Amino acid sequence: MSLPACDVEGFVLAGGRSSRMGQDKALIQLRGRPLVQHALDILRGAGLDARIGGAHADLSAFAHVVSDDSGRAGLGPLAGICAALAACERRFAVFLPVDLPLIPAGLIEYLIHHAVVTGAAVTVVSVAGFTQTFPAIIDRAAVTHLRARLDSEDRNCLKAFRSAGAALPGGFTALQVELLVQPGQVRHPRGLYPAQWFLNVNSPEDLKVAESLATEPDPA
Repeated sequence: MSLPACDVEGFVLAGGRSSRMGQDKALIQLRGRPLVQHALDILRGAGLDARIGGAHADLSAFAHVVSDDSGRAGLGPLAGICAALAACERRFAVFLPVDLPLIPAGLIEYLIHHAVVTGAAVTVVSVAGFTQTFPAIIDRAAVTHLRARLDSEDRNCLKAFRSAGAALPGGFTALQVELLVQPGQVRHPRGLYPAQWFLNVNSPEDLKVAESLATEPDPA
């Protein structure tokens, strides 16, 4: 799929507190590489320039880091998203958290294509009827609306995305992953089921599951 890459750049969200992990999730090793590297590789595999947003640890050895806006640091992933959109030089930004290492780059490519063609303000996906917050493709014009939510008492990202989509001409879109997989428009290189792509690595137990899934033999 040919992508208008000049209109899009990618950001890895690495500002989570990692309380259940006991250490910074971004540096947790999965198959011998830190989660932040997996996330960067996914975005780069989709043809994107990639930066890191909202990091607590010094991750500058992996990619350029965009810090949270002054006075908004530590307010969760929405703070990282707002800072990244303010720094974004292109129309669309792709956001992928460090704790989703099983997302296929092909899904990112498809979502980008959809966002660019339709002009959607916010594009996400749903799996088994549940809307997923990430990965998300967001028009940088949404930053004003997202900042308003960031400065409110409710900083839930998905609610903020819906609100921004309702306020902008492009709207909010949630594509059903199953409808992309069935005709072969998107596939996982290791044959994982769509629900497995969205495993959040939030605990040592999740990491063990991710290790198992990541070592599944490539069906090719």
